[in-house]
Amino acid sequence: MDLRKLKTLIDLVSESGIAELEITEGEGKVRIVKTPQVQYAPAPSVIAAPLQAAPAAAAATPGAPAPAAAEPAAPAETGHAVKSPMVGTFYRSAQPGAEPFVSVGSTVKPGDTLCLIEAMKLLNEIEADQAGTIKAVLVENGQPVEYGQPLFIIE
Repeated sequence: MDLRKLKTLIDLVSESGIAELEITEGEGKVRIVKTPQVQYAPAPSVIAAPLQAAPAAAAATPGAPAPAAAEPAAPAETGHAVKSPMVGTFYRSAQPGAEPFVSVGSTVKPGDTLCLIEAMKLLNEIEADQAGTIKAVLVENGQPVEYGQPLFIIE
């Protein structure tokens, strides 16, 4: 098969909705597979505006409602954090649509599979390193994770 025909086939696959194309011509065989492009959205940056004190005259006005107290910060998760041993993509189950390995409230023991992390086309099982109950799942399915990022809280 000549190079121009190959380029035409590659362009056809990339522009169409098909994921894979295999052609046999004589004794030659060509298989073209389109892999989905993973797009990472930049993390939203949050900039806290400085709090401004209410004027003393407004606070002293009778009948005026008292200013609302600032909401308390979310409590930090207590318990043992299972952290990612690598950079990759987090998956809660072995296949799309399958039941997750663990959910909040699941009881685990050391060696139980908690999730998969895909790194360089390899799926790596992440196992529990202590017994307990899953208190929180800190990462959404299919999201990228960093080395050392907490994934689960075990209590």
